[in-house]
Amino acid sequence: MPSGRITVLVENTAGGQGLLAEHGLSFWIELGNKKVLFDTGQGSVLNGNARRLGIRLELADAIVLSHGHYDHTGGLGDALHCVGRPKVYAHPAALTPKFARNTDGTARDIGISCLGPQDIRERAEFVRVEGPTEVCEGLRLTGAVPRTTDFEDTGGPFFKDQACTEPDDLLDDQAAFIETPAGTFVVLGCAHAGVINTLRHIQTLTNGRPIHTVIGGMHLLNASPERMDKTVVELRRLDVRRLLPCHCTGLAAVARLWHEFPGRCAACPVGTVVEVTG
Repeated sequence: MPSGRITVLVENTAGGQGLLAEHGLSFWIELGNKKVLFDTGQGSVLNGNARRLGIRLELADAIVLSHGHYDHTGGLGDALHCVGRPKVYAHPAALTPKFARNTDGTARDIGISCLGPQDIRERAEFVRVEGPTEVCEGLRLTGAVPRTTDFEDTGGPFFKDQACTEPDDLLDDQAAFIETPAGTFVVLGCAHAGVINTLRHIQTLTNGRPIHTVIGGMHLLNASPERMDKTVVELRRLDVRRLLPCHCTGLAAVARLWHEFPGRCAACPVGTVVEVTG
């Protein structure tokens, strides 16, 4: 496997001079001579942060969308403008309408707002990802993640329609992973399928290889105490060596993980660089 690194381009927090934060997520994955943009944030800070970090988005060999929510896809238009007809890897459901219900019963649009499905297909080579898929040497996508735990859910009141009558199970949710001699590096978008479901599925796909690093959003900000307790138990059973929870994990959940896994958790603001080596 070629060595590489993962740079945080967009996240809810920023950790360096001139870098900006927004509610969203984007990673720049480099493996050997291949470069992949994983998610694009909301779109307000992607280009500026990339320039500040010396990352040339136009060199991306591919773009991956973890799912179809605005805080992961809002910068897609800018990214496509930079790259010029790249391959875009996503589950087809990522391009469908998505809504969330507000506490007062109204709905808000949380889908891809920058581009329509036809625009994306005209400006990129759309690669349907419904099962495990290789993006480049060493980097694979899970595709749709089986829901096998009895304590995980999508993490919110998500719907396919503005009237909020048809629940959205977010079957488009997927993660990326890289196998190394030391174990598997997992890159999450929001883990709407459940972080434990995702890690279990990846272990199935890698013949039980241990999980070394998990970076990304775990969508535990609304997790019940029972869900958090069971998540901790499962993470301990999986013996994950390094956790970099960010974005939608939620402050309370991040604090719990830092307490439960001393020495194994790290902050993950914009500008963080994670080396991917064996």
